[in-house]
Amino acid sequence: MSLAGPSVATSPSLRLRRKIDLMVPPYAHACQRLIDHPRLTDLFPEYLISIHSIIRTTVPLMDAAIERAHGLGPGDPVAASVGAYLERHVEEERDHDEWLLEDLGVLGFDRTTVLRRVPTAAVASLAGSQYYWVLHHHPIALLGYFAFMEGSPPTMELIQDLQAKTGYPPAAFRTLVKHGELDPGHSEEIDHVIDSLPLAREHETVLGLSAMASAASLTRVVEEVLEG
Repeated sequence: MSLAGPSVATSPSLRLRRKIDLMVPPYAHACQRLIDHPRLTDLFPEYLISIHSIIRTTVPLMDAAIERAHGLGPGDPVAASVGAYLERHVEEERDHDEWLLEDLGVLGFDRTTVLRRVPTAAVASLAGSQYYWVLHHHPIALLGYFAFMEGSPPTMELIQDLQAKTGYPPAAFRTLVKHGELDPGHSEEIDHVIDSLPLAREHETVLGLSAMASAASLTRVVEEVLEG
């Protein structure tokens, strides 16, 4: 008879994914409500505007984390590795907000109108919490954010369903299509990077907090669209 306790996740990335799994059902429920909403045609552009307000923060967040990692210096190998990872990928994330502005242009929304929208508190919380953890704790927090944000990319089946329900042209879905193609590989690479780091307990704690807080805030962003 084995006296060992229940099995536990053996890698940091798996432990992080299990925390994320706890937050997926409320987010998935909010997204499904949006997809099934009788006013989806009206709400979908509002959803894209909210997503744009989030995506436009991606590169500035990465730049802030890179600078913070450099500031912590070579004496922090976790920060050094996080900074190196972000430096390799920051250019891949550049101009994604411009893609969304172009998609919204197809739907009749000019960029000035979109950029003048005041971001909601949920959007500000989503990005602002990352700035706080990166600048005042440790840049590894941003990997928790990306682990959630890139963990459930849109499928072509979903995108085709949205096209059918809204009647909008394929050009309005370019950003969703591209993220559906790119994010799965990014998610796997984030797991690999996390598992390669000499993490202490506090590193794993902030990874989990970052991912779970991101899930809660993004769920609220979708709910705000539904309430609009």
